[in-house]
Amino acid sequence: MANEELIYRITRAVYGRLGSAVDEQTIEQLVTEIYREFQDAFNKKTLSSARSFETSAGVSSTAEGSSDRMVISVFGLDHPGIVAGVSQILAEAECSIIDINQTVVQGKFAMVIIADTTRARESATALKERLRIAGEKLGVRIYAQREDLFNAMHRI
Repeated sequence: MANEELIYRITRAVYGRLGSAVDEQTIEQLVTEIYREFQDAFNKKTLSSARSFETSAGVSSTAEGSSDRMVISVFGLDHPGIVAGVSQILAEAECSIIDINQTVVQGKFAMVIIADTTRARESATALKERLRIAGEKLGVRIYAQREDLFNAMHRI
């Protein structure tokens, strides 16, 4: 689709939603912002396709995230054993901790772990369920998601 056609369609959609009562300058600014966002997304998608090609050709890239890594977030009231409990499950599943960051703010505990699941002895779904159940026992909430899905969701 040509750029002019895309701009026309965006403008028509904006006028359709906001009506003709909105001043022309506002419409122009809104269409320009939408078009730029679309162009940025298109450029990122093109870059992502290039990275996929590089990965299939044997060139490593981690900017988009990996399906072999998991982002694990833990939240709750602070008490001893939280880090040990979560890391024990990862060790039993033969997952390596790539990065870990935890903090306590006024008695509230927060932790994010990036784990390598390449050698995991169980599926991502089973591991997520084990972490969720452990969270209940530890009195915290544990959320786990594949890194590539996590990154994709947070780009939207």
